[in-house]
Amino acid sequence: MKNEFELVGGSVIGREHLRVGKNNQDAYSWNVSEAGAIAVVCDGCGSGMHSEVGAKLGARMIVETLHRSLKSGMCLEHEEFWQTIQQKLFNQLQQVAEHLGGDRAQTVRDYLLFTIVGVVITPAITSIFTLGDGVIAVNDQAMQLGPFANNAPPYLAYGLLEGDISESLPLKALQVLPTNQVQSMLLGSDGVIDLMEVAAHALPGRSDVVGDIAQFWQDEHYFRNPDQVRRRLALLNREVTMLNPQSQQCSRQPGLLPDDTTLIVIRRKEAAC
Repeated sequence: MKNEFELVGGSVIGREHLRVGKNNQDAYSWNVSEAGAIAVVCDGCGSGMHSEVGAKLGARMIVETLHRSLKSGMCLEHEEFWQTIQQKLFNQLQQVAEHLGGDRAQTVRDYLLFTIVGVVITPAITSIFTLGDGVIAVNDQAMQLGPFANNAPPYLAYGLLEGDISESLPLKALQVLPTNQVQSMLLGSDGVIDLMEVAAHALPGRSDVVGDIAQFWQDEHYFRNPDQVRRRLALLNREVTMLNPQSQQCSRQPGLLPDDTTLIVIRRKEAAC
């Protein structure tokens, strides 16, 4: 798999989080080995005091759990695969909650609620899995996940509150396809929805426009520099103060992305030729 696909990613804090002094509550992680390529984007619950903690832990936990499972010989195509992964992740989060201490329900709500958008690519099968809102794009076809009623997506750690994993953890394969049909893919937090909606807008303080989301898997420069995705997102979300030379009045142009925005792009290497 290392010779077949290349991955890049980036994240930027949302304009509204900057305004109120919150951290970036998104996180992402990936692992590429001979067993498979695994990538995950997590978005912490906006109302959680420190949900960036859960998002960062969750992204790493999910990737490592899937990596170990594939190395041990677990079959992605087996009908019980995702149930087993759910239970392993649930057990890990349970241990984290116990170590953090305090009131269990409040600890979960403050630290451990996050959405999941991820993919497992094996030599034969590619499985996109989700829990909550976000964006995926496969071979130029983008799909929005959510929104959910009352802006309340499901979270993995709800099982720690409700005690019934079968009801609270609907982690599942959203789409399964042969790996030889995969040319490009994007995984994004729900902030990517805002990014897609401002495609025709000018960048703050500039005349050039944001551009279509497809730029991230089509433009070679994102893959030549591993920090280029983050740089682009930061450019879109910077605040610019400009002086009108005629009125001598200053005007402020805010960043274009109100929410934390995170994405991973995966591309078949031969597509770069």
